[in-house]
Amino acid sequence: MKALPPLTIINGRLVLAHGDPQAGALRCEGDRIVAVGAAAVPQPGDRVFDARGALIAPGLVDLGVFAIDKPAFHFGGITRAALMPDQGMVLDKPAAVRFAAQSGKPDLWVHPLAAATKGLEGTELAELALMRDAGARAVATGRRWIADSGTMYRLLSYCAMLDLVVVTHAEDSGLAGQAVATASEMATRLGLPAAPAAAEALAAARDIALAELTGARLHIRQVTTAVALDLVRAAKARGVRVTAGVTPAHFMLSDVAIGDYRTFTRLSPPLRSEADRHAVRAAIADGTIDVIASGHDPRGPEDKRLPFADAEPGMAGAETLLPLTLALVRDGVIDLARAFSLLTATPARLLGVTAGVLEPGAEADIAVIDPDRPWVVDSDKMAASAGNTPFDKQGVDGRVIALFKGGAAVT
Repeated sequence: MKALPPLTIINGRLVLAHGDPQAGALRCEGDRIVAVGAAAVPQPGDRVFDARGALIAPGLVDLGVFAIDKPAFHFGGITRAALMPDQGMVLDKPAAVRFAAQSGKPDLWVHPLAAATKGLEGTELAELALMRDAGARAVATGRRWIADSGTMYRLLSYCAMLDLVVVTHAEDSGLAGQAVATASEMATRLGLPAAPAAAEALAAARDIALAELTGARLHIRQVTTAVALDLVRAAKARGVRVTAGVTPAHFMLSDVAIGDYRTFTRLSPPLRSEADRHAVRAAIADGTIDVIASGHDPRGPEDKRLPFADAEPGMAGAETLLPLTLALVRDGVIDLARAFSLLTATPARLLGVTAGVLEPGAEADIAVIDPDRPWVVDSDKMAASAGNTPFDKQGVDGRVIALFKGGAAVT
């Protein structure tokens, strides 16, 4: 492939690690950023893109998607996606991981998360070291919690030696069973099988205790209840190597949203109480939550046009990840620098990739964003392979107007 001329993006507002956006430019050579701010001066022969006052930000790094859906990712400004192991061919072998790692190039980098156990059955450890060598950036338990504490202890011990983050689903399966909702007045009124919110805290407590014992790096992919967030907060204070994530659904919606049996709100973990929703927002503000991810899981009518209890969980989240996170900035919960730490810098660090920041030497994955551009989420018009969004017909603000992967424009 012929090398592209250097790229300079001018007249933008740079989203840096700290503080308010700064007016300036950014210059890239090859697939790397070489200058930011005053040092970024266009040279003869450069490709020049005029941002016209828009934000110049790192491309989003989406930690934990269930499908590679490039049109939706590009619409949402996502340049890297960490793929969960729950695929038609489970990512529990080096060949499957190697194939997944090549699947999005050149305009999207896929970072496979290796299955923690063979077939994601929660019993026998998979070939973790071989999958790391094949391109796995972390290890994940998938949609399931590993119920056997001995297996989880061995997993964390081994991953501590391999220096791989373990991404877990925190929901005690013995307590959650076949529940599709959080135990509450709403679930009772609707007659839905429900589990207490404590199912999350019990799972998180066990996994945190084992992470502390083994010294492993643990990332709880979704922490959605006040009690579990308190456990994470306390563990961090003790020095446990634990991080927490969440998707926009759990800071934007409560279980009131399931009131009309609308299956687009059938999620895993299920929507929680209004008190838990506020606890999630507080945890985003105080640093307890480290990552906001889309949880992108497009589901067609065959999975969603069913009775609520029979529908598959999941939402198409890639296109709404950015504007819903920017809503936290407009609400004064966090500032813009913190928003992009949650969306880019921290997930990139957990995956061990040199991306997610606007710094010389970082990969030139750049999103040019109009944070104030209004648009309406429409499940019938989404770029995703299926439009199962709980935010259908909701107005949002924030739109990517240009995207560059490794310095090359994404079309």
